[in-house]
Amino acid sequence: MSLAPLLAASSIIQWHAFAALAALVLSAHQFFAPAGSLLHRALGRVWVALMGFVALSSFWIHDLRMVGPFSVIHLLSLYVLAQLVRGVLAARAGRIEEHRSTMRGLVLYGLIVAGLFTLMPGRIMHAVASG
Repeated sequence: MSLAPLLAASSIIQWHAFAALAALVLSAHQFFAPAGSLLHRALGRVWVALMGFVALSSFWIHDLRMVGPFSVIHLLSLYVLAQLVRGVLAARAGRIEEHRSTMRGLVLYGLIVAGLFTLMPGRIMHAVASG
């Protein structure tokens, strides 16, 4: 493992990766901490901000180009942004099961699945992981 490829990347890629990793770590806490507590809500706001940043920052990353400067990953970013709104509105309305399933879906697809794609050969995180 070597951080050199990430440190050599543009600052937007570095911030994008940092925010995604921070959101992933925070996800583990949110899953296992008592739901509905003041800490859960406060850290949930931080998590939503991190996920929003990860999704929005992807629009300035154009390593994979399929349609102009965009790729399928950018569709996932739009999905993440829409689901963040859905999850927050569900929590505020007291629709806790909808909130829970929405946020779990975001972790699965917006962090884990998307993160696995960053490990494909030729990608920066593949170079980081393979050292």
